[in-house]
Amino acid sequence: MTDTETLLDYPLPRTDPLLPPPAYAELRQGRPRPVRLAGGRRAWLVTRYQDVRSAIADRRVSSDDMAENFPALIPLPPTPRALSMFRLDNPDHATLRRMVIPEFTARATRALQPDVERITHRLLDDLAAGPKPADLVEGFADPLPTLVIARLLGVPYEDHEEFQTNGRVVTSPTATPEEAGAAFAGLTDFMSRLIDRKQADPQDDLISRLVVNHYNKGEISRDDLVAMARFLLFAGHDTTANQISMNILFLLRNPEQLAELRADRSLVPGAVEELMRYSSIKQHDFIRTAAEDMEIGGVAVPKGDGIIFALPAANHDPEVFPEPERLDLRRDAHHHLAFGHGIHKCVGAPLATLELEVSLNAILDRFPDLRLAVDLTDVPFRDDMLLYGTHRLPVTW
Repeated sequence: MTDTETLLDYPLPRTDPLLPPPAYAELRQGRPRPVRLAGGRRAWLVTRYQDVRSAIADRRVSSDDMAENFPALIPLPPTPRALSMFRLDNPDHATLRRMVIPEFTARATRALQPDVERITHRLLDDLAAGPKPADLVEGFADPLPTLVIARLLGVPYEDHEEFQTNGRVVTSPTATPEEAGAAFAGLTDFMSRLIDRKQADPQDDLISRLVVNHYNKGEISRDDLVAMARFLLFAGHDTTANQISMNILFLLRNPEQLAELRADRSLVPGAVEELMRYSSIKQHDFIRTAAEDMEIGGVAVPKGDGIIFALPAANHDPEVFPEPERLDLRRDAHHHLAFGHGIHKCVGAPLATLELEVSLNAILDRFPDLRLAVDLTDVPFRDDMLLYGTHRLPVTW
């Protein structure tokens, strides 16, 4: 990149809280563009579906956040392997990923379905018995995936406020470096203490199995084990929580689509895929650097340059998804990029999909008259977070 190039400021602003930034539509008409991040760092912004899909699977694109020009969007100081396999390249990424893959296979996920359904119905019982209007985020969308991932990992649910609060600070681009560092240290201490307990008294949970099957055998270091457990805990609840609330909001804003879904529940699996495409809550966190000189979308990207893959832009590319700004629950959207693509495709995708399907079916059953309790303008959106969503979602019935 040269100083003579016109730089856009990133992140780009939204004008409609239910749609990606409108500037993406124009950007998709051209080649990847350089953008300027807060603090002056530069990166390439990639918006077209085919460019994003092919480049994020390219071995020359690196996830290593220790690279000099890595386009980090949160104020954490760079720490080697701090985000576990999420910010590692192969072979290290593959080594760590293989340790947890058995926990997220289709068979393993099916075995969790009774737990997911039990937790879902209990939370909705409590929501229905409580006052109206209710906050769907606080009463359902947040606790459901938190309880599920806590059960899977072996984390006591009574500790959820500690790790959720720290997690929100860590992923907020508006947090100061001191605030983000303190929150990250809190998450690290929390997970380190939990691993000590699992080593002393292993149970039937994922962290215990990592300790017994890999850590005790010297196959994973203490720091890597802490980092992996910390990453799985946060990634396993925050993404799904935001997706659940956005699913309901989008359906309430599209009553004809909602009526179709109520009339034909066989649409639910496809509807979940379309809702993930439509919302694309991972608005800022698919970031990389070029490990070698390469070309993306007809642009020469020199080795070391930062790259931002705009998943919301790619998932709204009309070349792939006709009329992308129209929610269509009958659309075949399974090839969306909400879970990423390539070696870093979300390892927990089967579990997240299960939670989204179960939660959607259960809400449709329990609340046939569900509606927003406030105007859309009064819904507080997470504009300042890596993951898009709502801080609160007041509903009534």
